[in-house]
Amino acid sequence: MKYKLPHKIKQFFFVLIKLGIVVAAFYFIYIKLTNNNQLNFSVFTNFLSRNNAFSIENVFFLSILSIFNWFFEILKWKTLISPIQQISFNHAVEQSLGALTASLFTPNRIGEYGVKAIYFLPHNRKHIVLVNILSNSLQMTITSVLGVIGFSFLISQYDVNINYYKIIKILIISLASILLISFVFYKTKFTIKGFSLEKIKHFIIDYPKNKLASGALFSFFRYAIFSFQFYFLLYIFKIDITYLNAMILITSMYLITSLIPSIFIFDVIVKGGVAVYLFSLVGINELTVLCVIMLMWILNFVIPSILGSYYVLNFKLPK
Repeated sequence: MKYKLPHKIKQFFFVLIKLGIVVAAFYFIYIKLTNNNQLNFSVFTNFLSRNNAFSIENVFFLSILSIFNWFFEILKWKTLISPIQQISFNHAVEQSLGALTASLFTPNRIGEYGVKAIYFLPHNRKHIVLVNILSNSLQMTITSVLGVIGFSFLISQYDVNINYYKIIKILIISLASILLISFVFYKTKFTIKGFSLEKIKHFIIDYPKNKLASGALFSFFRYAIFSFQFYFLLYIFKIDITYLNAMILITSMYLITSLIPSIFIFDVIVKGGVAVYLFSLVGINELTVLCVIMLMWILNFVIPSILGSYYVLNFKLPK
């Protein structure tokens, strides 16, 4: 005989889980801000106040950039999910920001795949995971293409010490690993959420091309916005660098950091280390670069995740 938990107890545990997610997200944000080996929080705040760079106009403009960054991410999600299920823009906001909060402390934000899926009925959840993979793949494609272009200019214009033998060795090992893993998955009929690799391939190939094109365009708009925001922060701190030269470094930075797996809460640390090296090539000091990285993280992830906590706390399972 199976024992069934009373409805009120289920509801209590459900609320407890939601509170736990929000508390965990806030705790990780607190830890990142106060226990950063690269940038002490008091040094960070003193640097901002000393430069006196944040006028009302600058704060407003930076906020607008962050809003548009997330606007295009939300619009991309709404567009890509439409062949599976039509959702309103408000629901897309709820799912995007709620998933950000709930996945903030998971490795590479992998929790986002599961969180977004539970906003939908069980029979759609497998497809939702695939759409999320597709969405992130489009963003990664834009990052890679623009990053390769930027990195090409970087090695041609700056004295970058690159061990090409090691790079070729890593590429060969990576390619061999991918081929081996693909072969093993093929032979063992490996599945993701019940989908074989063959089905996943056909799912992507057969996906409406107009939706893919729109998703790629929104991914590009996002990239253009947050990379410009990075440059604008350098401008605020009176760094003398042209937009094109800054973009060479910024695109290279995002390319390199996107290839390094990291727990998302430490993503800012990874970016900080890479950025410090790249911007040192043009004589920009370490503190300025680390402060820009921290501000980018606060503007585009901390504040949206705080807003997303509202949606996590008010989440209800679909019926």
